[in-house]
Amino acid sequence: MFPSSIFEGNLYKFPKGEPQRAPIGIFDSGVGGLTVLRQLYRQLPHESIIYFGDTARLPYGIRSQGEILQYVREILDWMQHQRVKMVIMACNTSSALALSAVRSEFSLPIMGLILPGAKAAVQQGKRVGVIATPATAKSNAYKQAILEIAPDAKVWQVGCPEFVPLIEQNRIHDPHTTEVARSYLEPLLKQEIDTLVYGCTHYPHLAPVLRSLLPQHVKLVDPAVHVVAACTQELELLGLKNTYPALPTRFAVSGCPQQFAKSSVQWLGSTPAVESVRFSDATNSPVRQD
Repeated sequence: MFPSSIFEGNLYKFPKGEPQRAPIGIFDSGVGGLTVLRQLYRQLPHESIIYFGDTARLPYGIRSQGEILQYVREILDWMQHQRVKMVIMACNTSSALALSAVRSEFSLPIMGLILPGAKAAVQQGKRVGVIATPATAKSNAYKQAILEIAPDAKVWQVGCPEFVPLIEQNRIHDPHTTEVARSYLEPLLKQEIDTLVYGCTHYPHLAPVLRSLLPQHVKLVDPAVHVVAACTQELELLGLKNTYPALPTRFAVSGCPQQFAKSSVQWLGSTPAVESVRFSDATNSPVRQD
């Protein structure tokens, strides 16, 4: 069963002084989490943010649960050393495979995408298609969450292994990407879905392609929108919503900073300064900037 509160079971230990001014941490395997970052900018403009992309180990969607859990633990440990007040897993694969375990291990609020996305999906329709990474689709996390909320719903899931590499390579408008998307959507359209969930935070970047292939009546659900809305409610409940001006967003990656900066500029509107993190020493020394 899913908890009644997305932070149920967590302890709230924050830096002394003014904990509301501490940053929110976001992580993903690459640029996909930028869709969540953009929602934070829109819905919570006063919050300072640290964004981490585990680009050295993407894509997450083909990894085992054990690998994902190891990666998430390392990232959360690093986030704690950055003194964040909350972490958003801007990665559906991590949310599906690791969220339950790490919530019992770390003493800070950790937000996942699955439950907010599932709640939004059943508000839109009852014949729900989910496109996701193979690992997320195999986990059945979205299907289970949707059916817990609406037992009469019908849910179909499709694993889409080619999407993340194509997006990370900036091939969104490549004709090959359209054909790949058509093949992934075909079994869902045969089921006459009325709602399609982005089961990976990379996938909203494909919205123009997907919209061109879907009937007009099919509604698109972006869990990024709803996870940030839930985050807003919890910050208010905990008295942690920041009212001071936000500090500049910090970007850090485990892979090549220059490659991430180049890939993300089209969605950020400017070239970010990107730091490099090695987990072997990330918790013992400051993040270095390249």
